[in-house]
Amino acid sequence: MKRWYFWVGLLISVLFLYFALRGLQLALVWDAIKTANLLWLIPVVFIYFTSVWMRSLRWHFLLRPIKAIKAGSVFPIVAIGYMGNNIYPARAGELLRSVVLKHRYEIPISSSLASIIIERILDGVVMLGFIFFNLTELNTLTGSSGLVGSIRSLALWGSIIFLGALLFFILAARLPNKMERLIRLVVNKIIPVKWQSKFLDISKRFFLGIESLRSARDLFMVLSTSLVIWLLETSVYWVVMQAFPFTVKFFGLMLMNGIANLSTTLPSAPGYIGTFDAPGIALLNAYGVKKALATGYVLVLHASLWLPVTLLGAYYFARESLNWSKELERAKAEKDGR
Repeated sequence: MKRWYFWVGLLISVLFLYFALRGLQLALVWDAIKTANLLWLIPVVFIYFTSVWMRSLRWHFLLRPIKAIKAGSVFPIVAIGYMGNNIYPARAGELLRSVVLKHRYEIPISSSLASIIIERILDGVVMLGFIFFNLTELNTLTGSSGLVGSIRSLALWGSIIFLGALLFFILAARLPNKMERLIRLVVNKIIPVKWQSKFLDISKRFFLGIESLRSARDLFMVLSTSLVIWLLETSVYWVVMQAFPFTVKFFGLMLMNGIANLSTTLPSAPGYIGTFDAPGIALLNAYGVKKALATGYVLVLHASLWLPVTLLGAYYFARESLNWSKELERAKAEKDGR
């Protein structure tokens, strides 16, 4: 693990938490949590695990050109990935599930990582869609011109990055021969001769992981499942809200979902501490929800998204009988071509 990334992520989390919690009486936050009707968290677990199963279905479609694996078979691996992201820095859960996938099905790590990159791009596209679809909601936020401006800037730059990346990968999948020639040209010019064959081999396996984008049907399936995944997660936001004495429209929660999860693309401490919480608290506060109440809600929401899947992923990983540290090091070595 690169130490600089860990410390940068920790610093960003601390800064986000500082801006989220400054001037706040923590006793009032605790009161908001204590008085919440936490029985509403029972259906939350069911809804959230349904969204995790939908992620497994999406990964099934992305992996199908490499190897046909049932969605139910990759569900435990997806849960393991969540667990890794939640307790290990630098989104190591993504690498960890590639390790488990290779251990079970002999799929090259570079190929599975390519499919995971596509997942993250699709998630970003849906999050941006949520923001654009609810831009009119921003006009209802009074006294928050700075927040509105930040959201619009996030939507603009996010669109350039995520839509540009998606377009690149679609073109790469549909024009494999041209992409291969381009890669060879670049490799021959900038990569030392002794590493060229290894780099080309990794590139070939990587682009194998995006072959699902060649099929219009598979592209439709991964886009539609991505939409369902995030609508289910927004439903989690709505159900958790029922435990607290405030109301925000479902569209407002879609907006919150998009903003909070785009913010988690920033480096942070494990579990997206701060980068998830601060934007959600700020947006609810702009909707007129008192800051202590908004903070109590976001903390309970974050715990609901973090704890159940982390426990389930830890259970599945324990059944794999893998040495976590050694397997991660081997995976990094393969990913880096060593």
